[in-house]
Amino acid sequence: MKKERVELGPECKNHIRGVKDTVYLLEGKWKTIIISHLYFGGKMRFMDLKRQLEGIAAKTLSKELKDLEMNNLIIRTQNNTMPVTVDYELTDFGKSLHDIIDTMAKWGIEYREQLLKN
Repeated sequence: MKKERVELGPECKNHIRGVKDTVYLLEGKWKTIIISHLYFGGKMRFMDLKRQLEGIAAKTLSKELKDLEMNNLIIRTQNNTMPVTVDYELTDFGKSLHDIIDTMAKWGIEYREQLLKN
């Protein structure tokens, strides 16, 4: 017996598209963690950020920062110093992710507590 395909309404399709876009934007192991550090730590230099992110390779951090900059979530500012230093900070658009990341953190804390109970 063949199952009928469930048709979603336009509002539901739009909602799911929004979720897909958000997941695509934040996919990977590091992006949400980088955004969290920049949100709570403010403007940071590359090496300061790398020290905060245990286990990330410099090449990976560089790639993730380029992706975040390309998607208008962070601003990269090259300083007029010798040697050249670069600062990274969230854009207003990047800061707007705070509620999403805060909700993820709360859920993660509850999940960890639940696992430890069992």
